Amino acid sequence: MLKRILIITKKGIIGLMLLSIFATLIMRWVNPPFGSMLIIERKIMHWNTPQQRIWKDLDEISDNIKIAVIASEDQHFPTHRGFDFKAIHLALSNNKNSKKIQGASTITQQVAKNIFLWPSRSWIRKGIESWFTLWIELFWSKQRILEIYLNCAEWGEGIFGIEAASQHYFNVSAKQLTPKQASLLAAVLPNPRRWSPITPSGRVQKKAKWIQAQIRNLGNNSYLKKLR
Repeated sequence: MLKRILIITKKGIIGLMLLSIFATLIMRWVNPPFGSMLIIERKIMHWNTPQQRIWKDLDEISDNIKIAVIASEDQHFPTHRGFDFKAIHLALSNNKNSKKIQGASTITQQVAKNIFLWPSRSWIRKGIESWFTLWIELFWSKQRILEIYLNCAEWGEGIFGIEAASQHYFNVSAKQLTPKQASLLAAVLPNPRRWSPITPSGRVQKKAKWIQAQIRNLGNNSYLKKLR
């Protein structure tokens, strides 16, 4: 009986692994049908809150927000293979001596977490996130990863994707975002349900200025030519 259970369990795990690989591969061309697991989770937990989400292809999105989120979230995005080990090392060193926990998730890892997984901080969830991160980097281009990230990121209560955020906060399309607007939107990403890009706190304004400086250090929008 035990042997039979182990065989069934083994087949089930292999089946789930193959299904996850297929799902990752198909999203190289097909947009996530339900947005993301994060969007679904938010809808379940806050079913009476309207959700705003409008998909935009990457060429319909301003370069200003593309470089702003890279400067803010993952400056080695064009060159790493899903994991920024230097950032991980720095985060671990910082967390030993600080009460404020610093993360080191790349844009690819955030896509894996938001699209496929549930919100949590367990080691099991982190391990599965790493699994999806590897396949995303193998199957998708950097441009595709950034496109899905920008379309599924949470920018406020019920606001998902850069087009919905642009319209909600600035009454413009994602294609029309100015450098200042883009830096403010990128600055609130660590805590988008508490921070606002239109009534920014001193902390958000400071982060936005830091992002603008990082963009200049990276070479402004020309840095995006590194994406493949």
